[in-house]
Amino acid sequence: MVVVGEGRERFGHVFMADTGTSVGEISGQSKPINSCDFKPSRPFRLITGSEDNTIAIFEGPPFKFKMTKQEHSRFVQAVRYSPTGNLFASAGFDGKVFIYDGNTSDLVGEVGSPAHQGGVYGVAWKPDGTQILTASGDKTCKLWDVETRTLITEFHMGSTVDDQQVSCLWQGDHLLSVSLSGFINYLNVNDPTKPLRIVKGHNKPITVLTLSPDRETIYTGSHDGYITNWNAKTGENDRVSGQGHGNQINGMKAAENLLYTAGIDDTIRAVDIATNAYSESLTIKLDSQPRGLDIYNNIVITASLRQINLTQDGRKISKLPIDYEASCVGVNPSNGDVAVGSSSDNKVYIYNQSGTSLTFKTELEHLGPLAHNREWGFHNARVNTVAWNTDSTLVASGSLDTTIIIWSVTNPAKHTIIKNAHPQSQITRLVWLDEENLISVGQDCNTKIWRIEPPSSYRLND
Repeated sequence: MVVVGEGRERFGHVFMADTGTSVGEISGQSKPINSCDFKPSRPFRLITGSEDNTIAIFEGPPFKFKMTKQEHSRFVQAVRYSPTGNLFASAGFDGKVFIYDGNTSDLVGEVGSPAHQGGVYGVAWKPDGTQILTASGDKTCKLWDVETRTLITEFHMGSTVDDQQVSCLWQGDHLLSVSLSGFINYLNVNDPTKPLRIVKGHNKPITVLTLSPDRETIYTGSHDGYITNWNAKTGENDRVSGQGHGNQINGMKAAENLLYTAGIDDTIRAVDIATNAYSESLTIKLDSQPRGLDIYNNIVITASLRQINLTQDGRKISKLPIDYEASCVGVNPSNGDVAVGSSSDNKVYIYNQSGTSLTFKTELEHLGPLAHNREWGFHNARVNTVAWNTDSTLVASGSLDTTIIIWSVTNPAKHTIIKNAHPQSQITRLVWLDEENLISVGQDCNTKIWRIEPPSSYRLND
């Protein structure tokens, strides 16, 4: 295994994947290394591309520096061997792509002249080695014939900054590219004007999660203010269009034909579910930053830093000042009681909603027993989110420790743990899709659906 980058003592290292034993030294380049690749056939070689504008070749194992190639005039961004190893390609910030002999490292020739009008970030080989795909900051991907080094097809990916192409992959019959926006594009060789499919996920931590009223669509919102909808059965997705918050979304809930959102820009906005676009006419400015949002009888309830707001039909209908710092809000769907969590005094404040007004009802100590006399304490770090399943027999909790735990209400002595549910990433939100399927999102930008076994299979609490 070879690892490269910008280390304190070196820019790369070669070691055995199973034992960690060193099997060579990466040297000969004076600046951070951006890319590397192994030759898949004998005699084995290793290549690296550096910000000192050079390609380095190493022979081994154990791998030792052999030579550098200096055809590029700017940073080398990608180096890749062909599937057989008889050739390798390099791509750089100078917009150039070169092909070399895989055994001798002699230059075979340049692809195009230059290949792109902007920096080239990615190179991918066709499985039979006859073509290569390149991805560039000039917002295009291009398909090249390796033998003649001439252009076959050009894919224009758009005109905005986010349409820059930062990576590409040839996976079986699929040609894939990644845009600066984080979108994954399935390129269509037969019609280069339009991708076969675009996966529009998130590339920033996901902060909110909810379902459509019919529970067939999943909505996820991220730290950068974008919302993506997902078909719960097929995984097909699209991004909500229009003028949104532009920054972190703290609350989101759907009711009838609208999806309401609250962001740290101190506004409540609404998405028309039918058109999958923000409503231009429904924006409500709040006096302070909202921390959470819920809905009861078409009244949108937001808990902000110093007040609780009730809004309906795009206008404020009441406001209740508070002397604590709200962190979240939830509504009891059976009677309309509003629970507001406080991060300043560790309490939960309960209010009675009557028409358009709220009246204080009671308060609860946040760290006190709320459900039963057993302590559910199997997380190793702060619990970020909890969710009830649809028949209220199971509770799921997600934590900073990357795990999800499913607790049985009917048999409190049993639980099941999903370890590393989002590896190296805390769980930010959980929602039950139905009695057997749980949705989770995390700071790793991923949305996952879990099949949950019945409580009879859970283990007893230790």
